[in-house]
Amino acid sequence: MRLIVGSIFVFLCVFGGYAAMGGKLGVLWQPWEYVIILGAAIGAFIIGNSAPVLKAVPAMLGTIVKGPKYNQKAYVELLAMQFSLYRLVKQKGVLALEPHIENPSESTLFNAFPTFAANHHAVEFVCDYMRMLSLGADNVHEIDALMDQELETHHQEQERVVAAMQSIADGTPALGIVAAVLGVIKTMGSISEPPEVLGHLIGGALVGTFFGVFVAYGFFGPMAQSLKGTYEAESKYYVSLKAGLLAYISGQPPVMAVEFARKALMSEVRPTFSEVEAATANLPATV
Repeated sequence: MRLIVGSIFVFLCVFGGYAAMGGKLGVLWQPWEYVIILGAAIGAFIIGNSAPVLKAVPAMLGTIVKGPKYNQKAYVELLAMQFSLYRLVKQKGVLALEPHIENPSESTLFNAFPTFAANHHAVEFVCDYMRMLSLGADNVHEIDALMDQELETHHQEQERVVAAMQSIADGTPALGIVAAVLGVIKTMGSISEPPEVLGHLIGGALVGTFFGVFVAYGFFGPMAQSLKGTYEAESKYYVSLKAGLLAYISGQPPVMAVEFARKALMSEVRPTFSEVEAATANLPATV
């Protein structure tokens, strides 16, 4: 929704303002200028990025359109899942985790929380560290350092996607100049034409510069910023998991481990203690 509203606002202000001051919109229709700029930008994007980044483009565009996938309800579910997980270990021992962490897709515990179960990376994160716990790893500081490395890697994978989008924003103004120069070269080939013809040709050439700057600062740059903000917001999902896991491994009871996880969330999506208490009180005794 933000993308649609923002795009409409950009178009109305730029083209509406141009038309209001007496500009002729027809002059801006220079399709081959657009082909030069956008085509070169796409080609440069392909040259400059690795196969994993190129494969991530559809998901990247979906993320820009949809925004953060997690709301407060999803975080309440996440905290309730952690409470169920830690309570199961406390009641039945760490070996009770085996059927859940070895075959998470069939886990009755994880599948009771559909938003979490649908997040492959989050499920894998929990399973890996609970498996380490079941194998005897209990040094909180070592596990903390390992989690930091894993989350940093995940952040770097997202950051390279953001950088790829930002590179388009950085490059399109220069590609607009390329298109404008080509338009000027074309104009020079018609230097003998009357002034009204030359004026039209020069105006068309300058559209390239306009379009390159317009899409860079009106769309590609904001899209890169939106993508970065979404990834940063969603990273708190993993930070919450980390905080809860570390608290439980360090010896905190399930209710306190969940409180550690809750405190790691951003204020705008952080559920209250009472909301988490109500959600965990309604869970079945065993999952």
